[in-house]
Amino acid sequence: MAAPATRRRSQPERSEATRRALVESARDLFASEGYSDTQLDDVVRSAGVTKGALYHHFQGKADLFRTVFELEQRRLAKVVSEAYRRQRDPWKGFSAGCRALLQAQLDSGVQRITLLDAPSVLGWEQMREIGSRYCLQLVKKGLEEAIAAGQIGSRPIEPIAHLVFGAVSEGSMMVARADDQRAAAKRVLTELSTLLNAFRVRLGKASETLSARSG
Repeated sequence: MAAPATRRRSQPERSEATRRALVESARDLFASEGYSDTQLDDVVRSAGVTKGALYHHFQGKADLFRTVFELEQRRLAKVVSEAYRRQRDPWKGFSAGCRALLQAQLDSGVQRITLLDAPSVLGWEQMREIGSRYCLQLVKKGLEEAIAAGQIGSRPIEPIAHLVFGAVSEGSMMVARADDQRAAAKRVLTELSTLLNAFRVRLGKASETLSARSG
């Protein structure tokens, strides 16, 4: 009996496979070698494609890095979402998501791409635009759900979300640049918990004030 014929991939499928191989190879090299020490020749060699194929999909190394950075943001957003969903309580889920975001950025490859190289390669505006589409949106959603559940007082979402996201981002940057990252991460996580718990404390005091007035 003849073996079934193998279906040939379409041109769009082959093109997507090439692009995916380039991004995965670039991610590995950017994570291990850093942006400045990664050469496009090494990327195409690792991906098993030609440099012409790379320039068909990307304008150059900076454009390739931007794609890798955005992929990292998607992965971090997935980590945050999964941490949130593991908790039934919306506020516990929100706190768990913030901690998970910081902890995920302790990985050396993630640090190098998202914290150490991205500021100089992409600049603040591009980093902000991409980050806002992923993790910052999840922070906003978590706050909205915690407020809807009555677990923190009603307040403007936008400034609070930016403050919390900024705290996590700056805390991650501090850890990435620390000599003793484990100790720095422990301190940052402790202070992050204190910061987040302040929202609950304020709600409790507000509730006590309302009860006293009604009494």
